Amino acid sequence: MKFKLKSVGLVLAGAFAGILVSVGLSAVAQRSQRAVLPLEELRQFSDVFGAIKANYVEPVEDKKLITEAISGMISGLDPHSAYLDADAFRELQVGTQGEFGGLGIEVGTEDGFIKVISPIEDTPAARAGVKAGDLIIRIDDKSTKGLPLNDAVKLMRGKPKTPITLTLSRKGEARPIVVTIVRDVIRVQSVRSRVIEPGIGYVRISQFQEHTVEALVRHLETLDRQGAIGKGLVLDLRNDPGGLLHGAVGVSAAFLPSKVTVVTTEGRNEDARRKYSAIPEDYLRGSREDFVARVPAAAKNVPMVVLVNGGSASASEIVAGALQDYKRAAVLGTQTFGKGSVQSILPLSNSTAIKLTTARYYTPNGRSIQARGIEPDFIVEETPDGDPASFRVREADLNRHLSNSREQERPSGAPRPTTDADRPRERKPIEFGSADDYQLQQALNHLKGQPVAIAKPRTGDSAAAQPTGGAGGASR
Repeated sequence: MKFKLKSVGLVLAGAFAGILVSVGLSAVAQRSQRAVLPLEELRQFSDVFGAIKANYVEPVEDKKLITEAISGMISGLDPHSAYLDADAFRELQVGTQGEFGGLGIEVGTEDGFIKVISPIEDTPAARAGVKAGDLIIRIDDKSTKGLPLNDAVKLMRGKPKTPITLTLSRKGEARPIVVTIVRDVIRVQSVRSRVIEPGIGYVRISQFQEHTVEALVRHLETLDRQGAIGKGLVLDLRNDPGGLLHGAVGVSAAFLPSKVTVVTTEGRNEDARRKYSAIPEDYLRGSREDFVARVPAAAKNVPMVVLVNGGSASASEIVAGALQDYKRAAVLGTQTFGKGSVQSILPLSNSTAIKLTTARYYTPNGRSIQARGIEPDFIVEETPDGDPASFRVREADLNRHLSNSREQERPSGAPRPTTDADRPRERKPIEFGSADDYQLQQALNHLKGQPVAIAKPRTGDSAAAQPTGGAGGASR
């Protein structure tokens, strides 16, 4: 991907990964130049800079001090704003293409440590047993306490076939877990599909990348030729950490009527306030072919279920929220991550940039997902015994997270009595889409008009059990 760095920025709606769409920067730059400079604070900065240069135990380069000051200034705003040096900026570009050398995990920060949001399917990290919610306390011999997220990503990425040792802290485990992982080329196949039952198709999106919409359409065409979407369709967004914003708009457009609003963004500046609709102008990037126009007619009307969980973030939540608002699909699973803010990539030079939170996004009905997430129509946990990842970190758990501007924020990490489901137990990881996938089985029950096993509410949980309903849409 080539970037026009002087006049174009990139907008991100994803957590911990690049989610890009072009926006103009000239107005932002002009407003910044007109801002009144805080002279007293700048003098204080100058005094600190001079004191370090004169008195620090070792000489420090000016560039290092300025870079660290910029990094600290931005990272102190919220969990998703960051300074991108040349390596981080390059990795951001590479990550959106779906191929890089590394471990295959989505990570974030919490209390100064690195936390695993979710391992990517069929990658070295997933095969090594790294789990969502794990706290990475050491990378090889380096402690991660206070380590900037970008620096941690640099350490974990590297040449394929090279080993790396992670020391993990896992809830319920008395001792740290040490795993040695061999890096590999991570090729994230963002869309998979198969016939789940006669007349019912299953499509899984693991990440929203540059070509996700095109891939989705190809899979829907294949399922249609196989007669697999005549009775129902399951769209699986579990553990999907997000991706490109235009990809989320395109995926939503594949299942919604043309021209309807998919998502809106609101920020302080005019160019941060806009509406994204199910139209080619809002979901195509650099392509002359409207892939969505090829979506089989059956996919537009067939009864549908969207599967989500606490690892479904950002772009995943945009899709789930849009399909839920229009009652196009029933949403089933557990409360999503709650990443409802938009980040813009503002280039500083040909090789560096800042990733800055510039807006919140809202579902078509005006719901803010920020620090709240999507509440499923059917609350179904990962297993009949509960969700072993119920302690996973969510947006509302992150320090300095952006507040929800329209609704009362519900802290997902609120204390509640411990239950059997919370206690650690040896469980084989669930393979999404397999015969052992309990949530998928409940989705099939819904599509076939059979009862859905709703999770029992626990003390401290604000979500009540939901009634079952027919297969035509969401029961609200």
